[in-house]
Amino acid sequence: MQRLLLLSNSRKPKGGWLDHVEPLIKDLIGEGRRKVLFIPFAAVTISFDAYVAMARKRFAQMGYSVTGAHKSTPASIRQFDAIVAGGGNTFRLLAETRERGWLAPIRTRVKAGVPFMGWSAGANLACPTIRTTNDMPVVDPKGFNALNLVAFQINPHYTDRKLKGHGGESRDDRIAEFVKMNPAVPVLGLREGSLVKVEGDRAQLLLGPGARLFRRGRKPRDLRAGADCSALLVRPA
Repeated sequence: MQRLLLLSNSRKPKGGWLDHVEPLIKDLIGEGRRKVLFIPFAAVTISFDAYVAMARKRFAQMGYSVTGAHKSTPASIRQFDAIVAGGGNTFRLLAETRERGWLAPIRTRVKAGVPFMGWSAGANLACPTIRTTNDMPVVDPKGFNALNLVAFQINPHYTDRKLKGHGGESRDDRIAEFVKMNPAVPVLGLREGSLVKVEGDRAQLLLGPGARLFRRGRKPRDLRAGADCSALLVRPA
């Protein structure tokens, strides 16, 4: 049974890193000295070592040990009790994860029941593709296909706000273009502070102000925390 936490972002305003989701993380990973594989490849302005050091310190507070994927190999994946993908630039995250051979092993282990958590870019990595990221393609990931752990796309940091005098497309406009070109794939715009919890064939929207659901041919629909999103896990025939 798959068990996932897919977060829009890693902290609330004026809150500490992952503080708002610590109880859910503990529920996901479990008690005891669990070993966490941390995927740091979304880091661009800091080194992978620095990102792992941050994660190691934070997860140690919850009783977990952390190993960076850049200092390990895919052959070691069975040593880990959970997999965590950090946020940053989605294109670099996918490029490095693919080039280093981690994509298939991670997907296999998560499908077998190993807990997976990702925020921002890390949440995008769990989707069929990364094509609903907000990030600039700073590197070529040699294809957009990602882990495909869920059947829907996530747009992290979703906002429906529009800048006065700004001539570019709104977030809604861009997601509307995606569902126009990909009619079978729904997009969940996750607002800040919100997340999707997946357990097997059940998915629930939790925390924060919720999300906006986009589907081809339907008016976008706002969902509040607590909403059942299980229907989004059903793959098109």
